[in-house]
Amino acid sequence: MAAAQSLIEHLIELRSRLVKALISVLLVFLCLVYFANDLYHWLATPLLEAMPSNTQMIATDVTAPFFAPIKLTIVLSFFIAIPVVLYQIWGFIAPGLYRKEKRLIAPLLFSSTLLFYLGIAFAYFVVFPLAFAFFTGVAPEGVTVATDITNYLDLVLKLFFAFGVSFEIPIAIILMCWTGITTPDSLREKRPYVIVAVFVVGMLLTPPDVISQTLLAIPMWLLFEVGVFIGGIYGRRHEDTDQEHAEE
Repeated sequence: MAAAQSLIEHLIELRSRLVKALISVLLVFLCLVYFANDLYHWLATPLLEAMPSNTQMIATDVTAPFFAPIKLTIVLSFFIAIPVVLYQIWGFIAPGLYRKEKRLIAPLLFSSTLLFYLGIAFAYFVVFPLAFAFFTGVAPEGVTVATDITNYLDLVLKLFFAFGVSFEIPIAIILMCWTGITTPDSLREKRPYVIVAVFVVGMLLTPPDVISQTLLAIPMWLLFEVGVFIGGIYGRRHEDTDQEHAEE
């Protein structure tokens, strides 16, 4: 009976945390929805600047001029509210963690948010200008570049998600080393396979051009090295702490 009550309490708290996370996204959306068209224009700027003069984007669907900016605003609201969402996750799992685990998880939640934002910024400021200049520059003679706004939004959101998640590689490696799934030494031995894997992932997650694939693969590889380095530091500290406790 007590176990059932405990489960119900946990489910109630989980529901409360989820509601608070959804409310945070909704509040951000209500603040941004008035600027939906401006936000879409900001998002389209890298492509518009790369397109030939006297050309513009098009809407092939009657409802696209309304729904494309609204969809962007919803996704952007979630991205902005990610710190609140992660805080709610932290509030739910923290009571079940040991003090040592809390000291590790809290910085990881903060750094994972920062890395996700850095991935999105890298995609927007570095990848988009280069990739879109390439795509618009290779159009055959006589072909007018006129991108549909919905297709463009889908492509950009896919790239945002790909780069945002890819920049979480150090966090994933640290967690794997922390839980004992692998070790930094084992990951160093697999470095050649990792390099091949990041280029394969870059090929699958980005448009079929060498520029965007390389611009995703190289940061993934560098972030892998960062994760292995930090995982090695944590592993040594963890071993020293265990040794001190054993001596006591």
